[in-house]
Amino acid sequence: MKKFLETVGFLVFVQGVVGLLYEWTGWFRLCAVIARIDFVDDHGLYVNLVLVVAGVAVMVAADSVRT
Repeated sequence: MKKFLETVGFLVFVQGVVGLLYEWTGWFRLCAVIARIDFVDDHGLYVNLVLVVAGVAVMVAADSVRT
């Protein structure tokens, strides 16, 4: 369970970082999942920041899970 949470946290973190890079530079359109969702298009920067913070929080919370 700990490895699963770490993996999910890392994937969420990477999606947030890739989304931020897309918002700032216009690159990584194929990798940025949030850029493809229409109803969050105006708030992409904030959604990606939340993804980065949530990914870090899940990775930190994974340390408290016992194996």
